[in-house]
Amino acid sequence: MVSSKDVAKRAGVSQSTVSRVLNEPKNVSRSNLEKVTAAMKELNYRPNSIARSLVSKKTKTIALISGPLHNPFFVETTTSIVNYANEKGYKTIVFFENYGDNMSVYETVLSQQVDGIILSSIFMDDPIFKDLTSMNLPFMMFNRKHQDGGSFVEIDNVKAGALAADHLLNLGHRRIGFIGGPLYTSTFFGRCSGFTEEINKRLHEIDDSLIRETDTSEEAVREATLLMMGRKNKPTAVFAATDAIAIFVIDALMELGYSIPEDISICGMDNVRMARHHSFELTTIGQHTENNLGRLGIEHLINRIEEGSNSGEPVQITLDPVLYQRKTTKKFAD
Repeated sequence: MVSSKDVAKRAGVSQSTVSRVLNEPKNVSRSNLEKVTAAMKELNYRPNSIARSLVSKKTKTIALISGPLHNPFFVETTTSIVNYANEKGYKTIVFFENYGDNMSVYETVLSQQVDGIILSSIFMDDPIFKDLTSMNLPFMMFNRKHQDGGSFVEIDNVKAGALAADHLLNLGHRRIGFIGGPLYTSTFFGRCSGFTEEINKRLHEIDDSLIRETDTSEEAVREATLLMMGRKNKPTAVFAATDAIAIFVIDALMELGYSIPEDISICGMDNVRMARHHSFELTTIGQHTENNLGRLGIEHLINRIEEGSNSGEPVQITLDPVLYQRKTTKKFAD
């Protein structure tokens, strides 16, 4: 088996220079970097990742704890995170949220040897936050955040909920439903709070029967939609707190024989790629930047890892929401 010693001999450099090329290439001259890289290719050298991690105390591995894949938002953010990490030379171990109980997932992640953690699975009062902050390990939250702070990248969910309510109210709707996910997460809590506050401000009352909390699965969203539409005073519009929920709502409504937006307007949230699908062209709320929250989060996490320190001020980024008006909302005609 070819060793780093063989590479050093072929390149005409010291073995410590080869080690720096593998672990700290920024600290190597361009000439030596080219010599060592050429020698590794000629000898078909494959560095031993375990040995490298023992020397550098780095594994070049990141743990991602993502939300459920039935939501295209998490498909897109997972893809962005894995691709960007790969570009930067990091492997990503991916784990997925366990509905309402993430402790087993956290235990598995914390048993791994990784250089950092990026997660969207955290709850507002999640006890794992204390464990994460007590470790000398960089971690970044995206989409969701903990009530005690930490480093995060999010959209302003309260403003987003208010923006959705404002859009539907301005179209003349007065009975507007809300279908979201668990209110112990910052995303759904913020979106519901902003929505209900705006409705109360403009109409001075809100019908609690039109506020539905689900686990975001297709079955639960369908049941919430059926219950809402089974009432005597049905809503004429619905704010679905994610685009995935909006798509499930549209499917359930069409199954009942409703036309969108002729019979009922639907506004989603996240502006995932599927929202632009020509078969429905979903009105939704997202952010101005093209990079999704996962991409922004992994950029900041890798910066912190490569700075070699988990100290200093946390990264806290809250993006303003923007409305993307498409074809699933229209003026209400009484």
